[in-house]
Amino acid sequence: MADELRRVAFVLWPGTHPASVMPALAVLRSANRMAESELYRAECYTLDDQPLVSPEGWHLPARPWPGEGVDNAVIWLVADGIAQPASIPPGLAAQCRNLVREGLPVGAIEGGVYPLAMSGLLDGHRCAVHWRMIDDFRERFPAVTAGSELFAQDRGRLSSSGGQATLDLFLGLLAEERDADLAAMVAEELVVERLRDGGEAQRVPLRNRLGSTHPKLTQAVILMESNIEEPLTTDEIARHVCVSRRQLERIFKQYLNSVPSQYYLELRLNRARQLLLQTSKSIIQIGLSCGFSSGPHFSSAYRNCFGITPREDRNQRRAQQAMENVARA
Repeated sequence: MADELRRVAFVLWPGTHPASVMPALAVLRSANRMAESELYRAECYTLDDQPLVSPEGWHLPARPWPGEGVDNAVIWLVADGIAQPASIPPGLAAQCRNLVREGLPVGAIEGGVYPLAMSGLLDGHRCAVHWRMIDDFRERFPAVTAGSELFAQDRGRLSSSGGQATLDLFLGLLAEERDADLAAMVAEELVVERLRDGGEAQRVPLRNRLGSTHPKLTQAVILMESNIEEPLTTDEIARHVCVSRRQLERIFKQYLNSVPSQYYLELRLNRARQLLLQTSKSIIQIGLSCGFSSGPHFSSAYRNCFGITPREDRNQRRAQQAMENVARA
């Protein structure tokens, strides 16, 4: 579909901030400009008769959703965390199901995963959910595999956790649907430093990840995250945060049900897994960059944590990606 026009319809729920859809529009409009051709025709719709106006007073051109849908358009359901949808119009849900039957993808941006899940189209599928909403979403939709990655693509169901992740997702789609060089040009124009893989975890604020605002715990974990390649000892961390080793261990036990050394090890292993699955660095390079003294040491610790060796984990991920590429072809 190198030159074929693709129509894209963004349906925004009442109360959604117009900024939620701007990263996607920026990619599509830049792609048209760079290609000097109308590759995408994007239109925004609302589910009521109210104009899309931000609290700051700026307008986003939009029309009321026509009800019967838009022919041959990829539909994106859009809502933010504040305007969390409580329902989806039956006609819109039916239109999304028709798209899937016709082999077209449907997508959701941030809170848009709620109505997409309500339509039943996410049952048995993986989707990306913003970290603020993920616990509620998992409770409400147990048949959906909700993840905390940046974005997800699973058999025609596309989802973004919102914000910058939406930009990453649409740049990836542009590379798949059109041309990797065009996507790189658009990324450069939008001053995107690098294209992030959808599997990267959302960067959840430290206090939310820890479930605590204890200042010494926060300081200790920040130190750990800043010293992955050359790990500090527990005594060194305790000294830096001005507590005794015993006090530090007591804080970790109380708030994280772990000891500092074990938490630190898991932190390094999770970082190693991220590099393993998202970069082409060698396994030994990754192990050394995450503070492991040798390949066997890294492999043993990795297997103990994840139940699989680094090489096996990487091979499984590559096989999965190859299958997904074949399915999209």
